[in-house]
Amino acid sequence: MPDPIPYFDGHNDVLLRLFLQKDGDAIGDFFSGNGAKGHLDLPRIRAGNFVGGLFATFSPSPKKTDFTSPSASLDPDLPPMLPAADAAASILGEAGVMFRLIAASNGALVLCRSVAEIQAAMAAGKIAIAFHMEGADAIDQDLNLLEVLYAAGLRSLGLVWSRPNIFGTGVPFKFPGTPDQGPGLTELGKRLVAECNRKRILIDLSHLNEAGFWDVAKHSSAPLIATHSNVHALSTSPRNLTDRQLDAIRDSDGLVGLNFATVFLREDGTFRADTPLETMVRHVDSLIQKLGEDRVGIGSDFDGAGIPSAIGSVAGVPALFEALRTHGYNEPLLCKIGSENWLGVLERTWG
Repeated sequence: MPDPIPYFDGHNDVLLRLFLQKDGDAIGDFFSGNGAKGHLDLPRIRAGNFVGGLFATFSPSPKKTDFTSPSASLDPDLPPMLPAADAAASILGEAGVMFRLIAASNGALVLCRSVAEIQAAMAAGKIAIAFHMEGADAIDQDLNLLEVLYAAGLRSLGLVWSRPNIFGTGVPFKFPGTPDQGPGLTELGKRLVAECNRKRILIDLSHLNEAGFWDVAKHSSAPLIATHSNVHALSTSPRNLTDRQLDAIRDSDGLVGLNFATVFLREDGTFRADTPLETMVRHVDSLIQKLGEDRVGIGSDFDGAGIPSAIGSVAGVPALFEALRTHGYNEPLLCKIGSENWLGVLERTWG
């Protein structure tokens, strides 16, 4: 039996889940696995050979949209712009959860600001946390909060979630659809891109519309990265990437992280827990065909989406690697998809 593939994950929403958990001891549950809430806790992280990832902070809209039921997944309304003060309250609260987790972990969790720190954490058997923000809604037009969050360890930023903000416009979830919806980056958005480049903060293109994507491609000097997106040719969700976008990511030496959300995997764009692993394999095949073997990783969207029951949680990720192995992927390529490609693109981005 081959050794389990270590894997680095480009996107999870466990901090949001813990921040919103009102019953019991959210921090204690994470370490004990009590009740096995959500997709991520430390026992299942160990079982899945998860070695680290981009841990997202996110500002939910006041009216929660259910993206897991078959009817809701096809045509939910695009949420309106969120006031910066409301967005900041969530981001700071979830950052607080992150630091509480790290403090309570007895060294099992480590905040990492560089690839060297991630590699050191992996070598020591610790879980590497890279601080990510999904949507820049909380950032003010003077970028003052960006300075604060950067000092706190922020190294990865999605310009938008699937709603507009002062920097750009996200894609709706309506299926079928194209990412070519809405205007490009605002002048403030272009300024934010320049500042992220200066600070060497990863710019995440997931959720950004196509006009915004091309503005980032034009104005950014960094690799183009979509932390948790799939292939539009296989699932015509606006959240997925067109062939032309994938070509640009390849040409920039960037990366795409495979999203486990069934609504972005399936040809019919619905939530179906019985989505087979073969559907995920088809997306990986297509990503490798378009991007090459060095530019594909994992971006599960754990705790933020409905995923195949064949995966179930982070503990089930080895089943995906086994499906890829059965499909003909060799061990070196599996290790690239698992973690090596992520570390490579982070090195190219962070320096």
